[in-house]
Amino acid sequence: MQRISDAFAQVSTARRFTQDMLSHIDAELWFRQPTEGVTHVAWQVGHLAVAQYGLALKRVRGEQPTDEQLIPAGFRKAFGKGSVPQADPANCPSIDEIRSVLDGVHECVLTELPSLPESLFDELSDVPPHPMFETKLGAILWAAKHEFIHIGQIALLRRLLGNEWLR
Repeated sequence: MQRISDAFAQVSTARRFTQDMLSHIDAELWFRQPTEGVTHVAWQVGHLAVAQYGLALKRVRGEQPTDEQLIPAGFRKAFGKGSVPQADPANCPSIDEIRSVLDGVHECVLTELPSLPESLFDELSDVPPHPMFETKLGAILWAAKHEFIHIGQIALLRRLLGNEWLR
């Protein structure tokens, strides 16, 4: 069970880092793109919510009837793989909604998954195959690594938008 609790510790560490980074970004910068058509903080955060849902919930415990409450209609389309960041905040969920979904998915991961049988985490992840992992435990570990990738992008956006480097 140690390896599973270690995986959840990595997920929690990544999220603490994300929350800290976001606490240093003013709301008026969330939809600014340093260059048109690139990305913005709001898309990065929405994408983290969708990705954590897909990797750590959908692939591990499967879709549940209540998942529509976690990820509202249109959220996957707006922030999922292959989506394009919208520069106009009027065409996106609000910052509060994005953060609420991010927090709700994370809370669900940390409350639901640790109670699952340990043997489940050694099972192969649902299709389609993913190039970065094979098992359900691997999906959770990749969720943490994937979040760190996007924290780097958020940090770069923050710097490109005129903020100082964080120490």
